[in-house]
Amino acid sequence: MSRAEKTPIHVPSGVSVEIASPHMTVKGPKGQLEKDFPPCVLVQRGEGDDVWVKPADGSRRARATTGTIKSILNAMIQGVTGGFVKDLEISGVGFKATLKGNALDLALGKSHPILYPIPEGIKVIVADGVKVRVEGMDKQLVGQVAADIRRFYPVEPYKGKGVRIVGEFVRRKEGKKTA
Repeated sequence: MSRAEKTPIHVPSGVSVEIASPHMTVKGPKGQLEKDFPPCVLVQRGEGDDVWVKPADGSRRARATTGTIKSILNAMIQGVTGGFVKDLEISGVGFKATLKGNALDLALGKSHPILYPIPEGIKVIVADGVKVRVEGMDKQLVGQVAADIRRFYPVEPYKGKGVRIVGEFVRRKEGKKTA
């Protein structure tokens, strides 16, 4: 028995979890999230407000997937109660971000502005033109949007210009030495 199946997931009050074999629906104060899981993992209601995740059979795939499914389900419950946030920081002369309707306009030193369409379920806040906050219920989608924005101009190691996720460490390199 793995550690993932030894402990249940506690469902807080105000959150409902609907289990329909491969399909899971989690409803909470912030909204609703739905996801399909592989049939090799069983998700069952426990006593009270607990949900148990167990492998359907003894196969290697079922045992390996159990922990992942438990983590995803836990993130869904956390998302509908509190949500997820990723903060980004833009550094460089003339580098800035603005919101234009349902798109993020990035000026990152290229010959053209970059318009990134904001997906459904994601809220983007721009402060001071250089601080971007990505908020949403779906942990995977929030992380993907932050990674997509960062990918337009990753931080370069010489001057430190670019888009970085707050808390990310970028090793700086020494420039060319002249004699």
